[in-house]
Amino acid sequence: MINNKKLCVEISENLGNQMFMYAHAYALSKKLGRQLYIDNESAYLSKKSIGSYKLDRFNISSKIIEKKYKFLSYFQYFNKKYISKLDYFRKNKIFYTEKKGEGKKTHYLNNEHLNKNNNPLIYVRGHFESEKYFLNYKKSILEEFSFKNQKHYQNNHYYKYILNNNVVAITIRQNRFNERNYSQTKNLFLKKKSNIFLEKQIKYIKNAINYFRNKVKNPKFLIWSNDFSNLDKYFNNNFLFVKNTNKSKDLTDLYLLTNCKYFIVSPSTFSWWGAWLSKKKNKICVRPKNLNVSNNKDFWPKEWKSIL
Repeated sequence: MINNKKLCVEISENLGNQMFMYAHAYALSKKLGRQLYIDNESAYLSKKSIGSYKLDRFNISSKIIEKKYKFLSYFQYFNKKYISKLDYFRKNKIFYTEKKGEGKKTHYLNNEHLNKNNNPLIYVRGHFESEKYFLNYKKSILEEFSFKNQKHYQNNHYYKYILNNNVVAITIRQNRFNERNYSQTKNLFLKKKSNIFLEKQIKYIKNAINYFRNKVKNPKFLIWSNDFSNLDKYFNNNFLFVKNTNKSKDLTDLYLLTNCKYFIVSPSTFSWWGAWLSKKKNKICVRPKNLNVSNNKDFWPKEWKSIL
C-alpha cells in the first residue's frame, strides 16, 4: 500500500547507469510503500558529471520532484552537504547511499532496515548495479523501460534485418577509462589502459563468436559500439557495423538490441540493459568471465554464460 512518504532517486551519469539507479529505486519504493520521485538535475551540475537525463524517453511512471526538493542553488548545495554530515549521527538517515568497501567495491545488500525509517522523504544515491535489487519486479521494470514512440525506432533498416535473421548482437566499449576530460598526462595513461581493456574484450568476443557459430544456425553478427575507430582491423566483411547517426543514437541502438535474441555482452551497463530487456523466448546471453565494468561483484546475472 502506497503512503504519503516519498523516495527520491538522484539520477546521474549516462543511460545504462541511469537505468540501474531507477530500477533499484523503483523496486525499493514498492517494498517501502513510498511514492517514487526523480531528481533529474542536481547531479548534472557538477563539473565532473557526464551525460544528460534520458529516462524521459521511456514510459516510466514516476514524476520529477519539485525544484524545492532538488539541490540546484548554492544554498541548496551546501545544505545538502550539511544534511549529509548530520546523517552520520542519525538513526533514520535522510540520504540512503550505496555502501562501498575497499577500492570502492560493492555488492548486493538487503535494504529492509529502511522499513523503519520514518522520514517523510528519503534521497537515494548510488549505482546499485545488480538485478538482485529489482529482479522480483522484472515484469514492472520491463514496462517502465518500454520505449515511447516505438515506430520511430522501427523505421530503421537494421530493425528489419534483425527481425529476418538469427542475429547475434555484439557490443564493444571503447575508451573505457578516458571518457572524461582529464589532464594530458593522465589521459595518455588512461588511453593506454583503455586500449588494453579493448584487447581483452576482443579476445573474449572472438571466443564467444565461436560459441555461437556452434550454437546457432546461420548466425549473423551485428556490432554496436560507442566508437568504431579501428574495429575493422579485428572484424572482416562478415560482420555488420550498426552505425546509427541520428540524434537519439543511444536510444535507437538500445531499442535494436532489445529486439535481438542472442547476445555477446560487453562489460558495459548499456550492453547489459540491451540484453536484459530482450523478451525473446530462449534467448542466450554470453558475458566475459574476467571482465567487469562495474564495481558491483553481483553485476552479472547468474544465468548468463561466462566465456574467457
